[in-house]
Amino acid sequence: MASGKFWNVMTGLKPVLAMVVVQVSLGGINIMYKLAKSDGMSMKVLIAYRYIFAAAFTVPLALIFDRKSRQKMTWMIFLQGSLCGLFGGSLGQNLYAESLTLTSATFAAAMTNIIPAMAFVLAIVLRMERLAIGTVAGKAKVLGTLLSISGALVLTFYKGVELNLWSTNINLLHHGAATSQQSSNDQVLGSILAVVACMCFAVWLIIQAKISMVYPSYSGTALTCVSAAIQSVVYAMCAEKKWSAWKLGWDIRLLTVVYTGVWATGLMVAIMSWASRLRGPLFVSSFYPLMLVTVAILGSLLLDEQLYLGSIIAVVLIVVGLYGVLWGKGKEMKQNAQVDGAKSSTEPELRGIVIETSSSTEGKPTATSTICPIQAADRGSGAVSPAAVVHE
Repeated sequence: MASGKFWNVMTGLKPVLAMVVVQVSLGGINIMYKLAKSDGMSMKVLIAYRYIFAAAFTVPLALIFDRKSRQKMTWMIFLQGSLCGLFGGSLGQNLYAESLTLTSATFAAAMTNIIPAMAFVLAIVLRMERLAIGTVAGKAKVLGTLLSISGALVLTFYKGVELNLWSTNINLLHHGAATSQQSSNDQVLGSILAVVACMCFAVWLIIQAKISMVYPSYSGTALTCVSAAIQSVVYAMCAEKKWSAWKLGWDIRLLTVVYTGVWATGLMVAIMSWASRLRGPLFVSSFYPLMLVTVAILGSLLLDEQLYLGSIIAVVLIVVGLYGVLWGKGKEMKQNAQVDGAKSSTEPELRGIVIETSSSTEGKPTATSTICPIQAADRGSGAVSPAAVVHE
């Protein structure tokens, strides 16, 4: 009995443990980007290789798991997949990687937490979602959005005193002074690139929500990765004229593209899709701040990145704003589900009504008709289908 309860608890913890692994793995991307950049690797080439490896991993998954559920490719699906590859892949990731090189791993990771707020603003502008400021859920989403934006502004323009929480004297970049100076000079430019990258990711989320309605998750991911790979390769080939920039050896460059492409993009996206099907997208989104914590710890321990008071204040504002948006969205979805359930429960159903017709003076029935339950296709049409009436 006790072992059964323990096994049930462990089964319920699987999505939680999976999302912890996902966010820690995604946090490792920022560290790997920094290390590859310090080794002289072009970020444009890195992004191109990342999606080449990701496409090589996700396409077989789509062919295996979606072979029965995948519908025929249409021009609309192809266009949506190409746009997902542009905003969520080639353009968004190149902007994010450049902002990362100009600022710090912790800064870039913190900025990604404003993506849900930006997606909410874009959904309002595109009239895909109602503001509903008069409801508690609407107020929570608006307040969360304002807090997230305020945190981003604090992170950009306020540094504060340095916080010496710990020191390992380890700096895998080997040029900490130059990196610190670069971050100080290009902080504003890096912040602008990070904000634009987050806007691209927000657009990607909206388009991805559209394509997921008509296309299976693995196939949609594979289509996005293939599109991003083609776009990133074309952009990198135009920007990097020297073929030596594409050379990979048994070093940090190969490790970075394999880690970011196969592990972080391919496998982790598949795990996120699995967790989303079990617990919903809000459950997946609630773990995003864990990536920020991972990057902050690894950045300070391995890259000798300094933590400042302004960064801590900004992170608190952004994370609180994130959970405000997620809480408001969750409450709104729950209310909509209750309304839909109430509407469906009030729909009239005719069940087994027996109609007797008498044609004799003794009142004995000579014919009986039974009206069966109205089929789902007939509800709301105002008429009963011929199949609903059975004569005995």
